[in-house]
Amino acid sequence: MTPFKTKSSRIVWSCPWYSIRQDEIELPNGETAVYNTVVKEAAVWIIPVTPAGEIILIHQYRHTVDDWCWEIPAGSKKPEQTLEAAALAELREETGGVPDQMTYVGQFYLANGICNEIGHIFLATGVELGPTAHEATEVMAVHTLPMAEVFRMARAGEITDGPSALALFLCENEIHTAVS
Repeated sequence: MTPFKTKSSRIVWSCPWYSIRQDEIELPNGETAVYNTVVKEAAVWIIPVTPAGEIILIHQYRHTVDDWCWEIPAGSKKPEQTLEAAALAELREETGGVPDQMTYVGQFYLANGICNEIGHIFLATGVELGPTAHEATEVMAVHTLPMAEVFRMARAGEITDGPSALALFLCENEIHTAVS
């Protein structure tokens, strides 16, 4: 049983990547309130590991924070895609990577106070790099780094993209097992 009762719901703004839904809700105490939610398709985060056991990161400029960020490849799932197809497409697009094996690891909410987006984590092993297919808004460079260095960067706060750091930490044991 949910503590809020939705009285009405409408999309108040949208673009090709997400929309804003405004709900009129009744609170447990009987008062009414307006709650805005960013509605967004599920997304995938991929931890690419090379046959040599190195992790592939991207260093990407993010206009929203006016900063360069270390990240793992990620992107939104298109409505017609499966999660695995989305993960394979994003890995290929952003790094040129093709894995020997792709394993689903789990999921998390990205910003559950304002957004319904679910992030799905994949571990891609045996990744061989090839040509990338970056979108015009994707200003990034691909880097292959030793596993120990990537986890040092995550622990030191140098990987400032929260979902990337979370995915790395959630998969740390699986990554070590995959390259052993």
